[in-house]
Amino acid sequence: MSHNNQKKIAVINDISGFGKCSIAVALPIISHMGIQCCPLPTSIFSNHTGFDSFYYEDFTGHMEQYINEWKKLDLKFSAIASGFLGSDMQIEIVEGFIHYFKDDNTIIVIDPVMGDNGHAYPTYTKKMCEEMKRLVALADILTPNLTEACILTDTPYKHEGWTKSELLELLEKLNDIGAKKIVITGIHFGNFLGNAIYDDGKFYIQKQKKAGRFRSGTGDIFSAIIAADAVNGVAFIDSVKKASTFIKRCIAETEKLDIPLTDGVCFEELLPKLKRGLLH
Repeated sequence: MSHNNQKKIAVINDISGFGKCSIAVALPIISHMGIQCCPLPTSIFSNHTGFDSFYYEDFTGHMEQYINEWKKLDLKFSAIASGFLGSDMQIEIVEGFIHYFKDDNTIIVIDPVMGDNGHAYPTYTKKMCEEMKRLVALADILTPNLTEACILTDTPYKHEGWTKSELLELLEKLNDIGAKKIVITGIHFGNFLGNAIYDDGKFYIQKQKKAGRFRSGTGDIFSAIIAADAVNGVAFIDSVKKASTFIKRCIAETEKLDIPLTDGVCFEELLPKLKRGLLH
């Protein structure tokens, strides 16, 4: 008997018990979309770092032993999806994981969680940014936000005012690193938020009217949908539209329920519509 008769996605990210982000978001979404989610934790949080207080345990020292047990089981993955990585060592471990487990049928989805609003996160040193560029080169699908796209390509950041030609140039630089399918998220166009999409040489821009305030976890929802859709054979541009529309609906639902900003977005109520594609 084989452990590999069901489609599986290995999700490499941290676990937050409260605050709806990372693996706590990816696991229910990927499972709901008909794929087994296999978490590989990088760290464990009681609640994410946007709260005033949190408990944190670094899992780096346990990751190799954890992975070795998966090697013994000869697990095969339809996709490998990585998110926030907290150190040079974690980036190196994930690179090794991809090299070991990737085969001709494995899709590599990398969300290079490095920064936002024009700045790298405090944990990201210059060396880590360079290491992340090497990891990104392994991606089939890349989902940076605008800040991360600028960091990865050494492009000056600006909050608004991007032209189509500038965005295409940014996407082409990312394509030169390796990924054939790229979406840059979180681009401001006045009252709209947009995505710049590069799909095997084709360039698109999609826009959604802003539905509410910025909340943590939206990037994790986005990349989980993109990874699951890729495994399920959904066209990339359709998947980006689906993920963006779902997040917009989730934010609107969260605003309606008057949920604190720290607590992420309410996606559970809308999961049935995600599965059936009833998001319009």
